Amino acid sequence: MALLKVNFKSDALSKATEFHVILPEKRASGVPLPVLYLLHGYSDDHSAWCAQTSVERYVRNRNIAVVMPDGFKSFYTDMVGGVYNCYTYLTRELPAFAQENFNLSARREDNYIAGLSMGGYGAFKIALSQPGNFCAAASFSGSLDIARSARDADFSAIFASPPQNTPDDLFFLAKREMPVKPRLYQWCGTEDHLYADNARFRDYIQNLGFDYTYRESAGGHQWRHWDEQLRKIFAWFGIPQTEE
Repeated sequence: MALLKVNFKSDALSKATEFHVILPEKRASGVPLPVLYLLHGYSDDHSAWCAQTSVERYVRNRNIAVVMPDGFKSFYTDMVGGVYNCYTYLTRELPAFAQENFNLSARREDNYIAGLSMGGYGAFKIALSQPGNFCAAASFSGSLDIARSARDADFSAIFASPPQNTPDDLFFLAKREMPVKPRLYQWCGTEDHLYADNARFRDYIQNLGFDYTYRESAGGHQWRHWDEQLRKIFAWFGIPQTEE
């Protein structure tokens, strides 16, 4: 297994940026790898998953790459005024770069996305916006009711207009017609300040025809819970260990 730190100039972001990628030690020669895009929260960056969790241990002996990009404080959106076009970067430029340079698969059934807090919102937003590109997504303590959040905080540097009933609104995205729907996994701690947002999304999406798994347990907005969920998610995605 290898952990690489990659710097490159992003046209979408109009700046240099960095991401981390974990690659398995053993892989079939010439066969593109499945990939998990792992998104950080609002106060973190691309290094947080490796610093705060055992992600390297969890993917050991699994035939998958893990790409951890920097989403800044963008809510994985093309920010107003073109400050950082993070949605374009994450859905077009970064996958193309990673696929070309690390021989990662472009097939829908090989692409997964997950995140925590802001990254949980980003994972669901990207999967629901790009259902032809991602087969499954997971949110841990996600900021899933972005319209409610925007009423309580100043998001004027992120969204050009209030996000309710727009393509930035997960409730809006989930009810759209789509030719194929991603599998969705959602977890939140019952003491988390975002629990009510998660409960609203849970109640909303259950009757929309998704292959949807909801889990909750005691706990707050804390890394120890996200680490535990990350450990579990690979089995839910259906990515087995290749050996002990």
